Amino acid sequence: MTDTTAPSQTPSWALVRLARKCGVSVEYFSWNGVSKQCSAAAIQAALTAMGVDASSDEACEASLAALDDLPWRRLVPPVTVLRAGESHDLPIYVRHGDPAAASLHLEAGDAHQLVQLDRVVEPRTVDGVLVGQATFRVPADLPLGWHQVEATTNGRRGRGYIVVTPNRLEVPAEIRKNRPWGLTTQLYSIRSEQSWGLGDFADLADLCALGKMRGGADFVLVNPLHAGEPVTPLEPSPYLPTSRRFISPLYIRVEDIAEVAYLPSQRRALIEWESERPRRVNATDDSLDRDAVWRAKSAALEQLYMEPRSAGREAQFEAFCLREGRSLEDFATWCAIAEAHKGLPWPTEFANPASPAVGAWRDENEDRVLYYAWLQWVADEQLARAHDAALAAGMSIGVMADLAVGVHPEGADAWAFQRVLAQGIGVGAPPDMYNQLGQDWSQPPWQPRALEAAAYIPFRDLLRAAMRNVGALRIDHVLGLFRQWWVPTGHGAADGVYVRFDHDILVGILALEAHRAGVMVIGEDLGTVEPYVREVLADRGILGTAIVWFEQEPDGSPRAPEDYRTDVLASVTTHDLPPTVAYLNGDHVALREKLGLLEGDPDDARAEAREERDRMIKLLRDREWVIEDYNDEDLVAGLNILALNTPALLTGVAVTDLVGERRTQNQPGTHREYPNWQIPLCDANGVPVLLDNLFELPRAQRLLKAVRRARD
Repeated sequence: MTDTTAPSQTPSWALVRLARKCGVSVEYFSWNGVSKQCSAAAIQAALTAMGVDASSDEACEASLAALDDLPWRRLVPPVTVLRAGESHDLPIYVRHGDPAAASLHLEAGDAHQLVQLDRVVEPRTVDGVLVGQATFRVPADLPLGWHQVEATTNGRRGRGYIVVTPNRLEVPAEIRKNRPWGLTTQLYSIRSEQSWGLGDFADLADLCALGKMRGGADFVLVNPLHAGEPVTPLEPSPYLPTSRRFISPLYIRVEDIAEVAYLPSQRRALIEWESERPRRVNATDDSLDRDAVWRAKSAALEQLYMEPRSAGREAQFEAFCLREGRSLEDFATWCAIAEAHKGLPWPTEFANPASPAVGAWRDENEDRVLYYAWLQWVADEQLARAHDAALAAGMSIGVMADLAVGVHPEGADAWAFQRVLAQGIGVGAPPDMYNQLGQDWSQPPWQPRALEAAAYIPFRDLLRAAMRNVGALRIDHVLGLFRQWWVPTGHGAADGVYVRFDHDILVGILALEAHRAGVMVIGEDLGTVEPYVREVLADRGILGTAIVWFEQEPDGSPRAPEDYRTDVLASVTTHDLPPTVAYLNGDHVALREKLGLLEGDPDDARAEAREERDRMIKLLRDREWVIEDYNDEDLVAGLNILALNTPALLTGVAVTDLVGERRTQNQPGTHREYPNWQIPLCDANGVPVLLDNLFELPRAQRLLKAVRRARD
């Protein structure tokens, strides 16, 4: 079936050929099976963002020829990604007739000459020069890791990487045997009596310990902890950070910084004074105010930064700065410049982090740059402490972090990594059943050609940062490792294109870095995901995701729990849905109707929601997971029992289900129309729940008892 309402600007045959060569879709199938044609304008914009000229048919033909010649212009490929035990024939391109040699330098330091194969390849004329190909054998017995290959010929030398990845990321035997469950939550919403108006790293440590000791949980999955803006106003969404490479200092517990213990009484009193106002809101159900919290915390942190550190602490800070290197320097510089130019445009000479003007500014403002590096050190230290607390309490996994899809288009990563990010493009999603207008998240995507030229090192370094101080990593919208929906600036969210990535390379690097970090990886593979995506992830040991409400048979009936996939993280709900009790009562339909997000008759949507609920209740009743005279709390428990009775390797129980919260954290398709990511944890009556007594609530105890019984 073809949709005749697609944009009428039909791409030419030359543009179609170029798009396919670059992995850009010219058509796609929507969530309901309708064939959609991509507009020529969207295709051209995507190619332009890749550095490919598609402005005319003649330009398309020239770009196709240049792409064919590109490998022959390089002495050695910038990166070759292999599986363990796999040999490879590596092409080296030299002037025809010139000698060629290649050596391999292993990560461990050993160097080996590669053997040239007796293979004849027809030479190719490139830029008027006859270029030949010499072929060298990469042996199959290389260890896992990032190894460097060096090629030489007359007067030329080139380097590239040979990356050897594990065939499969194996799940620890203990995890596979015990199939642990854990808690899922938005950390900022979990406040304690000591919180400064938002949940923080100390609260995370306590939640992990309490979750294990009071309920038997083996992990806590939290929202992305990525860095936000250095000055107010702060973006509420944890999925639109300024940097995925670094952590938000908003989660720092000021009193847990070592230097606090040595403050003179008057200085300590100032910190206590700063904490009073944000702590007062802990007992209210008001929307969370990140700006007020950060103003109070940053004032206190400024005081602590000026306190002298012991020689040992100073050495630890220096070691952190050395370990993080240029990435930390660029991030801290961006923060300092953003602070200095709050509300004002940056000078044009600051547009590139490598510019002499930026270097000079950094030198002139060295202490301010160092302050933002110090904040990262403190945040890193406190996240590590939270994970250690989880393991010390007996959790088998500990903290499960969440990696957002992308970053703010005007943030630190967009500035520092602009050479490998596509400009003028936002990642999003085409229209689907839950977001019928499509989504544009405005986040600049990786530019696949530039990422390859950089040997995927920016992607590797991002993963290494995300996997530090955690036991597992959830990757939001893991489909982005395979293809992404690109929405050009100025286009509607429905007028975009899919862009394919080399998923074998990205997933292989992901498996390698997770193997080295000892971290499990869960891919959020919900929505319109082709079967091959899940097959590839399962083959490499990347777990998937199952949400009870989304697990349905073709006729719309709920899937039997025994038919769920095995290697997944299963849960009843997710952050883009209302808490379970609210979903059962159709709140998701009412909210979407109120916000104008429904297409079609609202009565039909309400009827569909009631039918979905009735079918689910029938399944629960058939399995005797809910009593005949049930209430909402019984249904919530029954749905979590259902999730725990699937063969899923991991199961998540939402903290909102423990307390009966009804408000959703995020309504997709909205920005300021709804207080997304600003909802504090409250009970069924709207009364704030603090971490200090969360596990003492009768409702929480009853659900935890049901969870333990389902696991026994």
